[in-house]
Amino acid sequence: MNTVLNEFKLVVARSVPSCCRSRDIMAQAAQMNVIEINSPIRVEHDKKRRQFSIRLNGSYDKAVLLYEYVGKKTVDLQHTEVPDAYRGRGIAKDLAKAAMDFVVEEDLKAHLTCWYIQKYVKENPHPHYLDHIIH
Repeated sequence: MNTVLNEFKLVVARSVPSCCRSRDIMAQAAQMNVIEINSPIRVEHDKKRRQFSIRLNGSYDKAVLLYEYVGKKTVDLQHTEVPDAYRGRGIAKDLAKAAMDFVVEEDLKAHLTCWYIQKYVKENPHPHYLDHIIH
């Protein structure tokens, strides 16, 4: 992810004349979460298919996080998949965050079958997440 942001900052820096570059513009560019230059990450939630997804490279590739309802107010976060070419860019993390935020917003309980979601929650042990996990 840092490599992509550094490349993005470099492109922004090269595309803006030096007299017009400001620290604010460069700081905003550094905070943007990008997959490719000028392509911000947008997580889509398809409740009917029970999946979160991020379209990559236009609409040809996508990363997904799959879940199932295993009770009226209980979901099983089952699987996260990011195509090899896009791994290491924080895409799975964005999917995991969206899924956990959904669990909290809908006041659901969650089984964490997916190893990546388990890792995400361990690295981001927010009380509002932990209160919704079934151990």
